[in-house]
Amino acid sequence: MSDYVTVIGGVNMDISAALTAPFVPADSVPGQVTLACGGVARNIAHNLRLMGHEVKFVSVFGGETFGEMCWRECRAIGLDLTLSERCKGMRNGLYLCVNDQTGDMIAAVADTDIISHITPAFLAARINDINSSDLVIADTNISTEALQYLIDHCTAPVIIDTVSTAKAPRIIKALQQSQRQHLHALKLNLIEAQTVTHCDTEKAAAEHLTTMGVHQVYITLGSDGVYCSDGIHHNHYKAIPTRVINTTGAGDAFIAGVAHALMQLEPFPSCAQTGLKAAHATLLSLQTVNPDIKNYLKS
Repeated sequence: MSDYVTVIGGVNMDISAALTAPFVPADSVPGQVTLACGGVARNIAHNLRLMGHEVKFVSVFGGETFGEMCWRECRAIGLDLTLSERCKGMRNGLYLCVNDQTGDMIAAVADTDIISHITPAFLAARINDINSSDLVIADTNISTEALQYLIDHCTAPVIIDTVSTAKAPRIIKALQQSQRQHLHALKLNLIEAQTVTHCDTEKAAAEHLTTMGVHQVYITLGSDGVYCSDGIHHNHYKAIPTRVINTTGAGDAFIAGVAHALMQLEPFPSCAQTGLKAAHATLLSLQTVNPDIKNYLKS
């Protein structure tokens, strides 16, 4: 066993604003602005490191100040960056979000053009290392073609995080065009699931996705928890009651929790419960990644 996870996808500099007064359109509102290294794949990788796993991170970093800051931060938390690349002359991924007083997102903008550098050829040059891992996780910041390459060439189990309604269709198209048409796990929120399947309910959406070749489907439902299905088992787990401080990163923590459970050989669908514990930890933290997340998995 290789005993490491490979995580593929975006790394951004996150600029986050937390309002301390009610939001007023077209006006300046008091709040706190923070700057931190983020990105869906990077957040997943960071959570997995905190959970005790070795992680190879596959991404592209900009050649400017933000890229340098993210590179140093990823190395500082112990990510293996030997499969990543620094792109001179390109700006790093940027993510800007504004959260209201309750921690819920009002709006966000993702500038991730640099991620297009992760092509099938980019992945092919690294496929032996990728396939030596126990688990591969990717986000849909990478292109349809890159996702299809992973589906067709990964021998390790692959988990995909759909990121957003704009990018979620990429994995559906990749599955449809792939030769294998098999994916170990897919994590979406309800809106993303409805968008890609055109189904009204989480149950119908999960059934649609399992017939497409997805072995395990995890549909997160916000405060209502998660619905998961492998085509045989169909379970709805309620969210852990909590006072939400920040919702950003909860979905990333959830999929890291699922991956952690899979690495611990936990059976489906209890992996979803581990994911909920990880998401719960993140909701309680001002940071996108809760540095104490491992302690929340013990309960």
